Amino acid sequence: MSEPDAAPAASAPAPSNLVMRVLAALVLAPLAIALAYAGGWLWAFLVTLVSIGLFTEWLMVVGAGSVALTASGTVVLAIMGFCVAFGMLKAAVIAGFVGGAIVALIARGKFVWAASGFAYASAALLASILVRRDPVNGFAALMFVLLVVWASDIGGYFAGRGIGGPKLWPRVSPKKTWAGALGGFAASLAVGAGFAAFGFGKAVPLLVVSAVLSVVSQAGDLFESAVKRRFGVKDSSHLIPGHGGLMDRLDGFVAAILMAWIIGYFRHGVHSAGSGLMVW
Repeated sequence: MSEPDAAPAASAPAPSNLVMRVLAALVLAPLAIALAYAGGWLWAFLVTLVSIGLFTEWLMVVGAGSVALTASGTVVLAIMGFCVAFGMLKAAVIAGFVGGAIVALIARGKFVWAASGFAYASAALLASILVRRDPVNGFAALMFVLLVVWASDIGGYFAGRGIGGPKLWPRVSPKKTWAGALGGFAASLAVGAGFAAFGFGKAVPLLVVSAVLSVVSQAGDLFESAVKRRFGVKDSSHLIPGHGGLMDRLDGFVAAILMAWIIGYFRHGVHSAGSGLMVW
């Protein structure tokens, strides 16, 4: 998630912008948590809408946002969301491969970027729904990932802004610093410790997973920044007041939820990824 961490005071967000960021978060975070708790088709519906938004913004960033391309990707992502929400995972995967091929054919000269964007949105869709579908630990696992990402984002923002220091990767994200990265990392460990303290898992594994997800989340943030810099774009859109677009807000989450599902999948299988992430 894009964070203006570690900028000098002159480049820090204006107070009005910071207020807009906080207000938007106060509205969107409870909504996301409520639908995550509800699970089922409600969560799948939200994730599908967001994934379509991610794909649309990606196409705009890379300059490939034609009507035909956007419409075809939207239809396929909607089909995938419906299929996986109602337990038809194989159909969703097949639809994804077919849809990816269609997107690449329509995009022509920018087929690599268009296909990459479709894969990015599809991965976010599948991983977000599958982690939550675990009937035992799905909600806990999803909240764990969300809180780690949010803690990394908030901790990085305040550590970077308060401490400053050497830049993390100035060519890609000039405002991010090592202090911000370490501050976000430390905040994510607090989440792992908190979950262990409340009996949601063993301390050491949860701390390790928190660390991995924090690093991956910050890498996802840098990846999105690199894509935008490659095409000379500041924000993926202006959909969310004070935050930019969905890509700007969810870059870290997309990377983290995909890694969380991979960890859970290799431990407990495709339909119990939440337990695979939380139970050690």
